[in-house]
Amino acid sequence: MTARAGIPAVGSTAPDFELPNQFGEPVRLSDYRGRPVVVIFYPFAFSRICTGELCEVRDRWDVFADVDAEVLAVSVDSKFALRAYAEAEGYGFQLLSDFWPHGGAARSYGVFDEESGMALRGTFILDDQGVVRYSVLNPRGRARELEEYRAALAGIAARV
Repeated sequence: MTARAGIPAVGSTAPDFELPNQFGEPVRLSDYRGRPVVVIFYPFAFSRICTGELCEVRDRWDVFADVDAEVLAVSVDSKFALRAYAEAEGYGFQLLSDFWPHGGAARSYGVFDEESGMALRGTFILDDQGVVRYSVLNPRGRARELEEYRAALAGIAARV
């Protein structure tokens, strides 16, 4: 990944956040200590590339289930849009709304684009202690590779 200011370094503790999920329930990242977490920032619900990426997560759930990883997908959309999106696409994982303060969590991870007002395509895989073990930031228009997630999660599982 190209270096970008504010992105948590591999080996550092991930910034904590609390955001509402698609049902309006508060989700705090640090509540998932004790298991791996995959934090997926994406630009917008219902957009082509984002939908393709999240459908791949849905369709290849074994990648995450095999290591008991929690998936938290974060965008700047409202919880109402995210609920409709989850229902339309059949997502069984949590979609988190970084709507207000607008992009606050994305900013804390260095993946908020101030010009467009959206999160960039950044993924952070955390171990069971909340330490960043993998990160990637893809340029606009380029989807992330799910197989990279599998390799990172296998590495985390091997440490335990």
